[in-house]
Amino acid sequence: MSNSPFLPADILLPRNADMTRWACVACDQYTSEPAYWADADAFVGAAPSALRVVLPELYLNAEDVSAREAAVLSCMEDYRTGALFETVENSFVFVERRLRSGALRRGLVGMLDLEAYNYGEGVKPAVRATEGTVLSRIPPRLRIRSRASLELPHVMLLIDDAEDTVLSAAEALAGEVLYDFPLMQSSGSIRGRRIRGEEAADLIAAIDAFGDPAAFAARYQIEGEAVLHIAVGDGNHSLATAKAHYENLKAELGEAALSHPARYALCELVNLHDTSLEFEPIHRIVTNTDPAALLAAFEAACGARRGTSGGHNLEAVIGGERIPYTVENPTEPLCVGTLQKFLDAYLSGSAAEIDYIHGDDVVLSLSREENSVGFLLPAMAKEELFPAVVRGGALPRKTFSMGEAADKRFYVEARSITG
Repeated sequence: MSNSPFLPADILLPRNADMTRWACVACDQYTSEPAYWADADAFVGAAPSALRVVLPELYLNAEDVSAREAAVLSCMEDYRTGALFETVENSFVFVERRLRSGALRRGLVGMLDLEAYNYGEGVKPAVRATEGTVLSRIPPRLRIRSRASLELPHVMLLIDDAEDTVLSAAEALAGEVLYDFPLMQSSGSIRGRRIRGEEAADLIAAIDAFGDPAAFAARYQIEGEAVLHIAVGDGNHSLATAKAHYENLKAELGEAALSHPARYALCELVNLHDTSLEFEPIHRIVTNTDPAALLAAFEAACGARRGTSGGHNLEAVIGGERIPYTVENPTEPLCVGTLQKFLDAYLSGSAAEIDYIHGDDVVLSLSREENSVGFLLPAMAKEELFPAVVRGGALPRKTFSMGEAADKRFYVEARSITG
């Protein structure tokens, strides 16, 4: 196997399926909107669907989560052993995703070598998270990953390719159309074209060039820092779960794990500079709390005052009313870091719950619920991402989102992860 961290894979695709019903959005979306998933369930009906082999995170704490997990694993095995899939061997998939806005996002589906990735705090592997990993979020996901025979990817990796060397090379190589269809829930459309692994040596070399230490040092005008080759943009906890499962296999199997399929995780590689890629803020909603008391504590702890001026600016939302705030004594470099640090301390041990929300309108709606308060945060410029992670380490968790929920990766491809 090549030393490259990103490689072609044996990819499974449904044959003779209604692909619009097959593909569904990433499981970590719409976590406060059960109606979205209910509508998706009704639309899919009895048709083969990725929706049946992933567990939306909305249900991770549901009373019937064990039954849901069992249903996912059972359906997965039925799909794997039945006649649903055909194998596209040793291939990348060049993806052209038409977003709901009409913008086109290009990507490359392949498998990431988990030996090159680590989510541990303070480590600096070639492939690393851009945001802090919440370790408590891994075990519920690991319950499924450790028993799963298939993986379906929603992880989106980023490469800092201002000259567009990688995706332009992929586009030139892309041949056979593997799929082309509209996505459910008015989420645009998607087309995938095959790149045969035996024809991809130059493409792999173009990806590997971003791991060259001298080029890395020149790109960021920095010396003595470990190379950040590829960054994890979306799906950080799913990738961390894949890594945790692989590390468990290494402890169990020893060197035999190095050739195990679970050493790799299927992902989509996207250029940070893709014109369609927009960084959206991830907002917060706190429920089962006293909004007035929470805001008073926020003002006292962070030197926050109502109104907008220089410094960190955000908005609190109660009952749909937006209240501008300026943080005069930030405790972190980014506004989201200051807010999250405060919320972690304030909510520790309380009955209140926090959720992370995409879209201002959703926060405004949820804030109308009794005993709820939302926080609308500013976006960060995507060009700041790699330099910030290289110099300062992982950003606070849930700092940014790559577009609205409907524009997230949809599950299309699958891959076997059993030995």
